[in-house]
Amino acid sequence: MSQERRSHFVPRTTEGRTAVGAFVVLFLLSMPPVTHSVLDRPDVWIGGVPVFFAALFVVYTALIGVLLWAWRKGV
Repeated sequence: MSQERRSHFVPRTTEGRTAVGAFVVLFLLSMPPVTHSVLDRPDVWIGGVPVFFAALFVVYTALIGVLLWAWRKGV
């Protein structure tokens, strides 16, 4: 009897695909093309910190949120 071997890197559920997609999109927002062209505004401050650090804080918090959501769902 032959069993099909499935990769552990490919999400098997819709929730898994959603979690991977959200994580990848958010992770891309924290990479240099976005950070150097969109977020690099030294003259703009939000709550006493430069907009660069405030935006990265929001993106990293969202990344952690996606990981926690996936963990709670058991994806």
